[in-house]
Amino acid sequence: MPRKAQTESVSDLNAAPGGAAAVDRALSLLSSFQAGDEALSLAQFAERTQLYKSTVLRLLASLEHARLIRRQEDGRYALGMEIARLHGLYAASLSLDRIVPPVLRELVAVTGESAAYHVRQAQGDHWARLCLYRVDSPHVVRDHVRAGDLLPNDRGSGARILIAFGPEAERPRGAKERKLYDAIRAQGYCAMVGDRSAELGGISAPVFHADGQLAAALTLTMPAHRYDERHIGPVREAARGLTGRV
Repeated sequence: MPRKAQTESVSDLNAAPGGAAAVDRALSLLSSFQAGDEALSLAQFAERTQLYKSTVLRLLASLEHARLIRRQEDGRYALGMEIARLHGLYAASLSLDRIVPPVLRELVAVTGESAAYHVRQAQGDHWARLCLYRVDSPHVVRDHVRAGDLLPNDRGSGARILIAFGPEAERPRGAKERKLYDAIRAQGYCAMVGDRSAELGGISAPVFHADGQLAAALTLTMPAHRYDERHIGPVREAARGLTGRV
């Protein structure tokens, strides 16, 4: 049986009610970094967390696998690239919280349908479509996607926009697909019924950063029987209103 530590660890003293002890311990390693620390040794982790070195090593292996920690040539451990990626998302969300939801609410008020803001989310060597923001339609009958959900990256009007205006190298090379995405770029929006689901229709338009790079797809979704091409104008107008502000 594992030995019981004579001194309670930092994670034991600050355990999350109903949480997982292993996660608390791993997070205590990340919290060990202080201002001015470029990297920490195994001994420093053990001292700061009051965990056995053997336990620290196992936790560091998991954190390194998740790219939250990286092992240096000198044997010490520094924060990994995943920390920088998450920080970038967090910093961006702080400003987006004030900008995007009001536009989505206005679009829902005008159209009566659900509005969402979709971005590309890196997933290893591929990407997923992340619903970053969502405002639901007041109708009882609607789709039930929530902010934080990952959606198909190859179906649905939002996905089509992220492909059409995303990196050219990642676009499908078949003649039929090329024709589709050329048409989407030429008209500046995508309106489809039954692409992601036979019961759903979607209208999406691209939102760009100030430098012209694609930021997101602004998407309006509705049941197929309520699909209305008159919503294309409001969707494009909302997307233009966000362009350069995100």
